Amino acid sequence: MPGPALDPVITDHSLPSKADVVIIGGGIIGASAALFLAERGVKVVLCEKGVLGGEQSSRNWGWVRVMGRDRREIPLAIAALKIWDTLDARVGGETGFRRSGILYISETEQDIANRDAWLALAKPYGVDSRQIGPDETSALMAGAAITYKGGLYTPSDGRAEPQKAVPAIASGARRAGAVIVTGCAVRGIEKSTGRISAVVTERGRIETEAVVLAGGAWSRLFCKGLGIRLPQLKVRNTVLRTAPIEGGPEGAGATATYAYRKRLDGGYTIATAGTNLHPLVPDTFAFFRDFRPARKAESEAVQVGLSAQSWRELFEIAPQPLDRPGAFERCRILDPRPDPKSVLKAFEEARKALPKLRAVEPVQIWAGLIDVTPDVAPVISHAEQVPGLVIATGFSGHGFGIGPGAGHLVADLVTGEKPIVDPAEFRLSRFSDGTPIEIAPPV
Repeated sequence: MPGPALDPVITDHSLPSKADVVIIGGGIIGASAALFLAERGVKVVLCEKGVLGGEQSSRNWGWVRVMGRDRREIPLAIAALKIWDTLDARVGGETGFRRSGILYISETEQDIANRDAWLALAKPYGVDSRQIGPDETSALMAGAAITYKGGLYTPSDGRAEPQKAVPAIASGARRAGAVIVTGCAVRGIEKSTGRISAVVTERGRIETEAVVLAGGAWSRLFCKGLGIRLPQLKVRNTVLRTAPIEGGPEGAGATATYAYRKRLDGGYTIATAGTNLHPLVPDTFAFFRDFRPARKAESEAVQVGLSAQSWRELFEIAPQPLDRPGAFERCRILDPRPDPKSVLKAFEEARKALPKLRAVEPVQIWAGLIDVTPDVAPVISHAEQVPGLVIATGFSGHGFGIGPGAGHLVADLVTGEKPIVDPAEFRLSRFSDGTPIEIAPPV
């Protein structure tokens, strides 16, 4: 089943022979990094093997939030929200961003206790999140048919359109001077005297001394070819969208069983809040110890099983020579088979609570593969093993909302300017320097 349709975007056809920076990956992180680098006068080329935003950047829920973030991500999420506020004007396009509020619905006393604990953690950052009671929760849900205990509500959080955001940001980056090339896989990196000297693409070679790897779920395989150990796995999440409807909730919300978000077209994105699949692959065993804390923390939310991805990755164990087509060209877009049963069950649960949804039907179901790290926090970091390489991956389902902030931070790392937030928490070396794996408590 094909993924959602993206807004059209004009891209470049010719590949420059030289660039200051080459970005690998045309999702929201890569596109945002290209925008901020181009605005600084950096000659940047973005290479995307498929289409811009074709994988998880267009298949996610569309939430833009500070609420509930891991403490390490809160400063970056705050910075990203400020960028989202000005992004449409900045890129001259429509990302669909609206500060319409997000609600975590409390069904149990434990939910309330978990959210009190998060509020205490987040208080130093000045967030406007607050606990609300049953009446206000019902009002925010456009008259919920179920009386909940309350919720954690953040009015300044928002929503944006995954199918619009990357095309708009990439178009803005191109107008600022970036070269954006699609259908162009990067096979690997060449080095000279220990540093990057070029990237090798299926269309030819680009001389450069700096590379940004923003390859999402593909980043682990690319790093493997460079001898870099990047502990990252994939998790499948299934989503549906409905036809437009009048009178539903304006923002986004979630319980333990369903999540909803109003779309710019008047419909809703509905997702399973706690049913995901990790396809069993060779890296499952390679990173078994790394992910042990995450398995304990997420044992009910993530199931393990075989899928088409399991078989595909059996043939991606060995790195491919740079003079031949490889995995990045054999599979242009990860388009996993969705799980209609789980997401339709979530839709029925949402309909029980939100009466307006009872009059509308699903019009499309899709799935995406989320790039996950052992501590469920991203890597935004220089790679010590390969001078000149910056890695931005492993956003663990949080990448869309913090994408513009992450892109800004990537540009800061590449250019050596003062970082928008302290990047220390996102360093790749935390997985090898003895730092204990820290899993954020449930919210």
